[in-house]
Amino acid sequence: MASSSSSSSLPLPPLKKYGGHRNWADLPPELTSSILLRLGAIEILENAQKVCKSWHHVCKDPSMWRKIKMDHEKWYESLNTMLRHETICRHAVDRSLGGLVEIDIWYIGTNSLLSYIVDSTSNLRRLRLPWCNVITDEGYLKAVVKLPLLEELDISYCSILEETLEVLGKSCPKLKTLHALNLCSPVIDYDAEAIEINGTDDEFAIAIAESMPELRHLQLAGNGLISNKGLEAILDACPHLEHLDLRECYNINLVGDLQKRCSEKIRVLRRPNDTTADYPLYVRFLDGY
Repeated sequence: MASSSSSSSLPLPPLKKYGGHRNWADLPPELTSSILLRLGAIEILENAQKVCKSWHHVCKDPSMWRKIKMDHEKWYESLNTMLRHETICRHAVDRSLGGLVEIDIWYIGTNSLLSYIVDSTSNLRRLRLPWCNVITDEGYLKAVVKLPLLEELDISYCSILEETLEVLGKSCPKLKTLHALNLCSPVIDYDAEAIEINGTDDEFAIAIAESMPELRHLQLAGNGLISNKGLEAILDACPHLEHLDLRECYNINLVGDLQKRCSEKIRVLRRPNDTTADYPLYVRFLDGY
């Protein structure tokens, strides 16, 4: 009787040996692809594709570029490095031949790069732009109208106005996940009078509530001006919300009915005073990157 295990459990074909070493160029293309996909776009385009002809052939397959991940292990130390990596990103997008569904770029995002990405595919589901704080509101507004299938967006540590965020939500009706760590920074034009009187500003939260009814996952860590009023607006308008991160949102006071409501509605709740040690953005920020 045939084994019930999958074909992946079958032994790999023997590799030819040269000088006592295995020749990795003889791996089946699908296995080579699986290995190379664990690398980022920079490592593939600058190194892996140059190893041998068979690897170069695999690296040119558009299926390798449905998901693009750029290196984000450290801050970029020079403008030249950032520009070089932006060029690499454009090359990776070109190789997808319109099949790009996910892209993850940190620090190097610009208006022109974002425009290039959204003009290259109509299938984008996941867009991550942490620390891309040179993208302007105009850049977002031109891009989001071309992202009707978008399901996940990360704009952590970026500058964006509440009005732009609302347009973004309404332009992306399938949006289910929003990461917006520390979005409320001094760069944003807050309602100064409201902050002076109340110490809070809930326009950001209200923009989410009025434009993103399909949210399941919402990360607001570090947005210290949002109050209970803003949180209640989100809970009222987002009936499917099940994962909510409120770490370092110190103007939110989870007590009484609001505490009960969050406990009953939210499956995974991170409270204002919960540790941030498990989140990589915080780790790198506090380590002085």
